[in-house]
Amino acid sequence: MKIVTTIAEAQSRQRSKPRVLVPTMGALHKAHLELIRVARERAGPNGEVAVSIFVNPLQFVPGSDYEQYPRPEKADEEFCRNAGVDLLFRPAARELYFEDRSAYVEEASLSSVLEGKSRPGHFRGVCTVVAKLFNILAPEVATFGEKDFQQLAIVRRMVRDLNFKIDIIAVPTVREDDGLACSSRNRYLNLEERKQAAVLHKALLAAASANKRSASDVVDLARKVISEVQLADIDYVELVDAETLQPVEMVRPNSLLALAVLFGKTRLIDNIRLP
Repeated sequence: MKIVTTIAEAQSRQRSKPRVLVPTMGALHKAHLELIRVARERAGPNGEVAVSIFVNPLQFVPGSDYEQYPRPEKADEEFCRNAGVDLLFRPAARELYFEDRSAYVEEASLSSVLEGKSRPGHFRGVCTVVAKLFNILAPEVATFGEKDFQQLAIVRRMVRDLNFKIDIIAVPTVREDDGLACSSRNRYLNLEERKQAAVLHKALLAAASANKRSASDVVDLARKVISEVQLADIDYVELVDAETLQPVEMVRPNSLLALAVLFGKTRLIDNIRLP
């Protein structure tokens, strides 16, 4: 596995085989392993799997956990090596961003709801860094997880609107044994918070299987299940169209139930498609 830390080194690397990129912020876990597995499958025996690790300051709102975000560099490096990654791109913030930067990439529709409403500027940071990674590493394909469904939808829209010649592969959410979606932020949870956080998947399953047609009924049911645990502080529970991310009043094909809930200071998100 080749490790590069500068843009110049990444762009000067000669290659004649297709590249599949897995963009991450590190603190790698089994959901990342699945992203890498899918990337390897798509790359084939003659392709190259590249992983980027960069804790992107632009996507953290002021007062959030940027400084505390886990950065286990040695463990992540070993993780990638064991997973069969060919290239690890791990730049510092000063390498990726100029101090007087004034150009950003911003999606103006899908990013105005759900996470975008709760975390202003977050998706401008996501789009900017992903566009830069696409330009620097020039992959033919990139993999993104469905757990961050809004991010996936926004990256797809950016790729379409800005004519990136890149295929985006969606990888289903990977979960722990109790249903909690795998996330680097799960390690912030104390024992009781971690135990209670399993209610999120329980609420999604209950809402999806209740055969309710009204969006308000679906949302109310999910909120009721979540409220059964003491430590859950609901930010939002919304039923939206999976293509536009706009709220819907009735369950219909391509409906998505999305939620964000805090346990202590740890904010978790999850979602489920409704039948």
